[in-house]
Order: sequence, then structure tokens, then C-alpha cells
Amino acid sequence: MLRSLEIRDLLIIDHLALDFRAGLNVLTGETGAGKSILLDSLGFVLGWRGRAELVRQGADQGEVSASFDLPEGHAARAVLADHHIASEDGELLLRRINTRDGRKTAWVNGTRVTGEVLRALSDTLLELHGQHDDRGLLDVRGHGALLDAFAGSDLRAVATAWSKLSLARRTLRLAESKRDEAKAEEDFLRHAVGEFDVLRPEAGEEADLDTRRRLMQGAEKIRGDVGKALHAIGPKGAEGQMIDATRWLEDATDTVAETLTPAIDALNRAMIELSEAQAGVESCLDALAFDPSELEDAEERLFAIRAMARKHGVQPDDLPAFAADLRARLDLLDASEGTLPKLEAEAEAAQTAYDTAAAALTAKRTKAAKALDIAMSAELAPLKMDRAKFTTNVTPGTPGPDGADEVAFEVATNPGAPSGPLNKIASGGELSRFLLALKVCLTGGDRSLTLIFDEIDRGVGGATADAVGRRLKALADGGQVLVVTHSPQVAALGAHHWRVEKSVKKDITLSTVTPVSEADRLDEIARMLAGDTITDAARGAAQALLDAAA
Repeated sequence: MLRSLEIRDLLIIDHLALDFRAGLNVLTGETGAGKSILLDSLGFVLGWRGRAELVRQGADQGEVSASFDLPEGHAARAVLADHHIASEDGELLLRRINTRDGRKTAWVNGTRVTGEVLRALSDTLLELHGQHDDRGLLDVRGHGALLDAFAGSDLRAVATAWSKLSLARRTLRLAESKRDEAKAEEDFLRHAVGEFDVLRPEAGEEADLDTRRRLMQGAEKIRGDVGKALHAIGPKGAEGQMIDATRWLEDATDTVAETLTPAIDALNRAMIELSEAQAGVESCLDALAFDPSELEDAEERLFAIRAMARKHGVQPDDLPAFAADLRARLDLLDASEGTLPKLEAEAEAAQTAYDTAAAALTAKRTKAAKALDIAMSAELAPLKMDRAKFTTNVTPGTPGPDGADEVAFEVATNPGAPSGPLNKIASGGELSRFLLALKVCLTGGDRSLTLIFDEIDRGVGGATADAVGRRLKALADGGQVLVVTHSPQVAALGAHHWRVEKSVKKDITLSTVTPVSEADRLDEIARMLAGDTITDAARGAAQALLDAAA
């Protein structure tokens, strides 16, 4: 329940402090006196989007504070807990400032908050309705939620089923997309993977082959030079000449033995050294020996690896990873043939589960729609609309997390007349009563919200206005209703009464709100009946209204 509202320097209000109470609170005053400013101010502190320029002319900033009763179990306490805001003892304090440059700052129980937090609290604290209400009752997009609230529907089962169905569909579509992509290049994949299975390149292999190739190419030239050296010192070279020289010298020793002996010994020693040199050269030659086909094989594999790398546009060392990727894509293609049926079955099961949950919700909505129509018929009768017909249509709609229904409220104002949307069929006065009746039905026994009706009685008078006032009074029983009204019949039924007035002082327009005492109520209602000049007849009519209300 709204306990108090304090406004400073907003629009044409310099300072205003109001204390509200339970029951039916009525605000009256001339057109343009500033009644709508109170609603603008209340909407501002609750985070609603409204006028851009709110600060009173000549002031640096405007400020609105509001306090609400917050009993245990109130829905606003959950919002406070979600945003880690302390919950005061039975009271909720809101404060919001608007500076001249447009900056807005807000606090809840002394904690700085965003406009989003204010709006979340607003949904648990207050509802505003008027003749041109488009925040719920006249917005067909919200009719489903209103019917669900009336029915007490729990949408969690449908929302969970929809979430699982959406996930199953996305998973299936992704698998099908990957399968289709792979299918389009299946021939390429199978051919390329076959080539890699034959070649089987390894990381670092290209560098190893290049090194081996270079070594074998160099060894071939070196071996030729070493072979020439071996030939030079071998039997046909130096060794043979030394053998011949030794034999010739030994044949001459019979004549000059003493002279040739040292030479022969030196030749023998030299032949021993030459033999060792020959052995060493032969060993080297053996070490440099290789199969010519080995060089050919190395070159062939090296060229094959490099050609494969050029073909696929990768580095030779990246060929193994590239081959693994191709093989994985091919495996996915092969595996999808078995995976897709499983995913399709899961999607079908999720669809069945969603259809079941949605059908149960549809059945509950259909049953609730009939109950709401009956309740509306009972509510319209006291509002002098007993011949009007209210219909809640539940038709197939686009499936989603809120079910698979389209819900729309339609009315017919006279027997035999066609039904249509609320705001297209009903006149201003009729629309007011439809909205009031619908709000009574949808509210049920819930009295936690403060309900504000902005001139909902416009366009009606006499007995009909009295009927509207009595329904508002009944709706306020056990709760709180604020109504801005021009109807004396409604004003007479109020438990608490305020008058809104506008005055000009020193060329500055200001709006004030004052409580109307019991002694002054007679004159205020008489003014509403007769205008500025209050006659005895007007006072008599006003007294009759007050007596009837009592």
C-alpha cells in the first residue's frame, strides 16, 4: 500500500507531501489543475518512462520520495533480495532525483539503484489504469499473461519443454549442416585421405630427407676423389712402382750390396706406410659407399611431400595435422549416418513433450477463459452493462515458451452485435466499465497492489457513475485504490478525499493538493455538480450523494 508521496520542484509543484491510507482515495479538481502531475511524479519515482522535462522552472533539480507498506511475504521483498537491498521493517522507501541536465539518480532504502530495479519493484507495488490504458488490458499481447494470472497457470513446464525442444532442434540443424557441408566435398575428402594414407608424411620428415639427400649428393663427389687417390697409391700406382723399384734394387745387390741396402730398407718401410695409407683410404671409401637407389628413393619421397604441401597450400610440416583434419571430416560424414537418426529421434521426443505440456496449458486456459467470461458477466451487471457480452478467445498461435495459444479479449456491447477488440468496439464510457470489471476479476482476492484509476469514469454519469464508484469502493475493500475523478458520484463514495488546485502567484503557476475534510466535502461535491457557483440545490444533491454513499 502507498503510504506517502513527497514531491519537490517537479513541473508546477514546488513542495507537496501527501499521506495516503487504505480504502478508496479520490482526487478531484478542475481540468488542468495538475492531477495528472501527481501520477507523473509517482511514475517517475517508480522508474516509469514519462515526460523528458520534469524539473520545475527555476529549480536545479526535482525530487520525488514515496513510501510503501511492505508486509511479510510481499512480492517486493524478493526483488529487494535479488538486488541485495536491505528490507526495512515493514516499509519500503523510494527516492529519485532528476537534475536540470536530465541526469536521474535513485535510491531504495538508502541503496543506490537503477531505473530497472525501480520498474521491477513497481510491478509488485502498483498498477495504473485509465480510459486509454494500453499497459495491459487493451494490449492484446498481454492478454495471455492476464488469463494465466486469472487461471493461476504455471508456465514452467511449458518453458522447460520449449527450451529442450529448441536445443534439440539446434543440435539437429547443426549436425545436418555439418553433414551437408561434408557431403558436398565427399569425393575430395576420400581422394585426399587416400593419398595421405599412401604417403603418410610425418612432421619434420621433409627436413630430414633434404639433409640426407644433400649428404648423399656430396658423398658421391667425395667418393670419386678418394677412389682416384686409392688408384694413385694402389698396385697400378705408387705401390706397384715401389715393388718394381725394390725388385730392381735387390737384383743389383750382388754387385753393390753395401751401397743399396739402406735404400732397400727405406723402400720396405715406405711400402709398409703406403700399405697403411691404402687401408685407410679403402676404409674411407667403404664408409662413403651407398646404394644409388637410396638417393633416388629419398629424392622421390622429398619431391612427393613438397608437391603434396603445394597442392593443399600448407607447409610440409603441417601435412600430418592437415591430414588428420581431413580424416576427421570424413569420419564425421561417415558417423553422421548413425548420429542423425538419433538426433532426429531426440528432437521428435522433445516435440512430443512440448506438445503435451502446451496442450495441458491450452486446456487450462480454455477452462479459465470460460470462468473469466462468467465472472465478467457477473461484474458487468452492477455496472449497468448486463446486456454486454465479454468473450475470451483462446486460439492456436505460434508455439513458444509461453505455449501455443493466442489469447484475445473481445466484447459485444449489445445483443446480436458482432464482437471485436475492446478498444474498437466499446465507447469511452463502456470501455471504462469493461476495464474496471476486468480488473476486478483479474485481481480476485489479491489486495497487495495499489490500484490507480485515472478518470476511468469519464463518459459516464448518473446511476452508471454511481455503479462505477461502488465497484471501485468494493475493489478497495481490504486494499488501496486511488482514483482521479470528475464524477461527484464516485467522489462521494471515497473514504479519503483530496482536492487538486492550480494557482498563479507572481507569474508562477503552482499546483497544490489539500485534504478535503468531512465538513468541506459537501461543498467540493456540490462544486463538482454545479460548477464555481454553489447553489443550495447543488448542496442538497451533494448531501444526497453522501448520504447514499454512507
